[in-house]
Amino acid sequence: MSDLFEKYDVAAPRYTSYPTVPYWENAPSEKEWIGDIEKALENTSLAWSAYLHLPFCESACSFCACNTIICHDHNVEASYVRAIQSEFLLYLDRAPELKNKPLRQIHIGGGTPTFFSSDNLQRILSPYYEKLDIDLDCIDASIEINPVFAKIEQLRALRSYGFDRLSIGVQDFNPEVQREINRSQPRHVTEALVYEARALGFKSINFDLIYGLPGQTQQNIKCSADTAIELKADRIALYSLALVPWIKPAHNELAKTAPKGREKRALYEVCRRAFLEAGYVEIGMDHFALPDDSLARASATKTLHRNFMGYTDFRSELIIAIGLSAISQSIGCYHQNTKDLDAYQKAVMSGRFATTRGHMMNDEDKARYKQILSLMTCFEVELESEEQEEDAKHFLSSLLTDGLLRIENRKLYLTEIGRPFLRNACMFFDERLRRKAPETRVFSQSL
Repeated sequence: MSDLFEKYDVAAPRYTSYPTVPYWENAPSEKEWIGDIEKALENTSLAWSAYLHLPFCESACSFCACNTIICHDHNVEASYVRAIQSEFLLYLDRAPELKNKPLRQIHIGGGTPTFFSSDNLQRILSPYYEKLDIDLDCIDASIEINPVFAKIEQLRALRSYGFDRLSIGVQDFNPEVQREINRSQPRHVTEALVYEARALGFKSINFDLIYGLPGQTQQNIKCSADTAIELKADRIALYSLALVPWIKPAHNELAKTAPKGREKRALYEVCRRAFLEAGYVEIGMDHFALPDDSLARASATKTLHRNFMGYTDFRSELIIAIGLSAISQSIGCYHQNTKDLDAYQKAVMSGRFATTRGHMMNDEDKARYKQILSLMTCFEVELESEEQEEDAKHFLSSLLTDGLLRIENRKLYLTEIGRPFLRNACMFFDERLRRKAPETRVFSQSL
């Protein structure tokens, strides 16, 4: 098996979208973007999702590839709150039917969202709850948390708005590994936050862990997995360290000592074994959940979904993303805001969308998006024709020969031992990548 990891550890997209961002073209005008939103809103049964991006962090973790702003001056909160309020109201003005469709899901990511005070978190959320159709008993509301920068009053404020899910950035519980990635997060701090959140009524707590970090061994990462189990995380995301030094120069230094190839994959397998033995269900390519968690139930019933926010048990044809660099998605269109803070704030405060890029999907894009989504969430996908089946047999011949995939009755299946190679299999459906390979590095390694 270790030889297969060496063989298939190639640069590959994570497929949180299709087409993938480097292949976006034909960016929508404001009229086209709003028109696609309005088309989605015509669906009488539509419930939509919202994402808010809060980009500020007080310190930089060397592994991070997110769009963040390192800042110690909390005076920046006020102007950013005004900006995202303005962008939200801009959407309501351009697409007023949003007010009449139920908001089913809201997620706050970053950055470090709890960089913002409890008062400012409430200022961010209050327009949504004042102007939209939100049922506090039904809303799926979650936020990313760094326990070091989270206070009990922030958790109380979030609970008052129906938030009942936390995603805690742990990465690794080992202090030496934390030092390697410029992070200090003692176990007792995380543990205290978990207990406080449970006491306040948060019903689902996710831990983000990363394998492939400098200093990790099979022994110490097993201790991190055991700690996550001991603290009864409902969900665990076990991400591969994604090195993208062409975007984040700090990754050049990490790459010198980070485990690679079969050594890196062994770290995942140690954690996977621990989670499965503890009763967790493996979901998708890097998630685990307790059997009674909604994510596990969605996986069992093949209703699991995947988007820019990761794996989710709720599928919406419309995600409105607010904030710096935020990516929205409608039925036939992607839209991303600028990554420049000054440009973003100037645009939305003057009543304009802060568009930096996007993509209008054609019929081929939509067909391949559905196939990739099926394979990423259900590990199986219908092949649309005899021609596509023959193409799959040719393009995926190595994966088929190695027993990682099988084709039966015009259907492609990922086998149990093929799960680590999910991204490799999805590349077959990536028509844009197959037609034109990137001239520079744009994707992290698949394993």
